[in-house]
Amino acid sequence: MDCLFCKIIKREIPADIVYEDDHVLAFNDVNPKAPVHQLVIPKKHIATLNDIEETDLALVGRLQLTAAKLAHEQGFAEDGYRVVMNCNEMGGQTVYHIHMHLMGGRAFTWPAG
Repeated sequence: MDCLFCKIIKREIPADIVYEDDHVLAFNDVNPKAPVHQLVIPKKHIATLNDIEETDLALVGRLQLTAAKLAHEQGFAEDGYRVVMNCNEMGGQTVYHIHMHLMGGRAFTWPAG
């Protein structure tokens, strides 16, 4: 059975897509925590950060580059933004398909807030 994000990739579930290439998809989060909150995901299913393999290094790098590109295009790269990846239940992961949260448009604090 496909995960939620695999279904979005296959267009079985609608999403507000903001970027797509052959390897990566980005879309607006349905429960945003910032004025801009997008999820950047690989089209290849990888359940958690623990499941990334050596052959996935370029793909994971592409996620980072895509997040930076989107931040620049949307005008908040210079002001600053947050990129987060959660791993497993205690790390806050709820969809088991790696994804990067790109959040911008407001000030962030640490610890996360």
